[in-house]
Amino acid sequence: MAGRSITSLSNLEPGAFGEVVLLQARGLARRRLLDLGLVPGTRVEVLRRSPGGDPTAFWVRGTTIALRREEGRQVLVKPV
Repeated sequence: MAGRSITSLSNLEPGAFGEVVLLQARGLARRRLLDLGLVPGTRVEVLRRSPGGDPTAFWVRGTTIALRREEGRQVLVKPV
């Protein structure tokens, strides 16, 4: 897809979709993200941000999850 570069999940705006490409997290943080279903190839929708801007709610594999901005930065996605 020309013009669509890889970015972090925290950079997507509410209403946007992304496909997980890579997890940069290590250790327990990586394990948690994988347990939440954020594996490569997974489609993620950004639902909404809290009034303070953090955390953000995402729709992943039929469920809603919330991630802090720092966690979302460790998930690289391709906007779709």
